[in-house]
Amino acid sequence: MSICHEQLEVRTKGKGLYEITDDVQAKIDRCGVRNGTLTVFVQHTSCSLLIMENADPTARRDLEEFFDRMVPEDADYFTHGSEGSDDMPSHIRMALTRTSETIPVVDGKIQLGTWQGVFLFEHRRAPHRRKVSVTIIGEM
Repeated sequence: MSICHEQLEVRTKGKGLYEITDDVQAKIDRCGVRNGTLTVFVQHTSCSLLIMENADPTARRDLEEFFDRMVPEDADYFTHGSEGSDDMPSHIRMALTRTSETIPVVDGKIQLGTWQGVFLFEHRRAPHRRKVSVTIIGEM
């Protein structure tokens, strides 16, 4: 049994979905684990990770629009706003999604469906550098 731990830095340009599937697969390739489990974890409270459709960009735009409507910025009922009007909405959006994903690795490949990709979901308007922890456990 082998355990590999790597870090990714994802530079965002503001709100939106950023696909990191190829970056995660590169970590698996470098580690050499053939069969096991991959855990991807984002170390922030205003962005999240998710598995989402990666073929049609309109699916991603629809998800972003849904979150904009479900958790609007500048809502008069938010009291926390120490980092701006998108601060509390970004925390709520993170809480409604996930900060980690666990995915099988088989024959050295991440086991995603045909139209699936791993995405960092940035909830803040400003650009950020996000740290993503990648842990791979399995057999070489």
